[in-house]
Amino acid sequence: MIPISDRLPTRRFPIMTILLIVANVVIFGFELLLDMLGLLEPFIYAFGVVPYRVLHQFDMLTAFSFFSSMFLHGGFLHLAGNMLYLWIFGNNVEDALGHFRFLIFYFLCGVLASLAQVLASINSTTPGIGASGAIAGVLGAYLVLFPRARIITLIPLGIFTQLAELPAVIVLGFWFILQLFNGVLALGLPSAGGVAWFAHIGGFVAGLLLVRLFAIGRRRAIRYYHY
Repeated sequence: MIPISDRLPTRRFPIMTILLIVANVVIFGFELLLDMLGLLEPFIYAFGVVPYRVLHQFDMLTAFSFFSSMFLHGGFLHLAGNMLYLWIFGNNVEDALGHFRFLIFYFLCGVLASLAQVLASINSTTPGIGASGAIAGVLGAYLVLFPRARIITLIPLGIFTQLAELPAVIVLGFWFILQLFNGVLALGLPSAGGVAWFAHIGGFVAGLLLVRLFAIGRRRAIRYYHY
């Protein structure tokens, strides 16, 4: 299932969501430049989260990588998929939490997502990159805040596709089960196909658990969406 859009309006301009998208796109453009110069690989290794380095060679650059890694992507499809999810679900979560709370929530979920991946692959020297851990936290928050929201979803049916309008609890619940299933299958394997499943799982669980804390004092904004 591929979400296309939702039916929830926003009352405020989602400035933080848009700035995050712009920042990711600009930095991806910088990655393309580095790739042409033959400098991308060491850049990714320096600013991605490397589990082995976190546990055995921790320094200030390693600490910074928990934030810098959220703005790095491994290709256009990786970037496009993440930004699509961030736009669909991020604008409503930002509207409910407020701009600055949303930004702190986003980064906190991203850091916790990276920690989950580190713990799941403690000896890996492969750098973890991408905004998907932080965005998974946004998905978890959306599920808590707007479980009945209608999501316009593209459903592949063999060579055909079908558009359907499904509640968020089904779309996001299916997404999480898929991450969990693949994460369990990937345990103990030297490679998980380049996908940080446990970053997705950790970010989603962090979003589920933390969103109520970040929503304190903003119940009116949240109730507005429950009709």
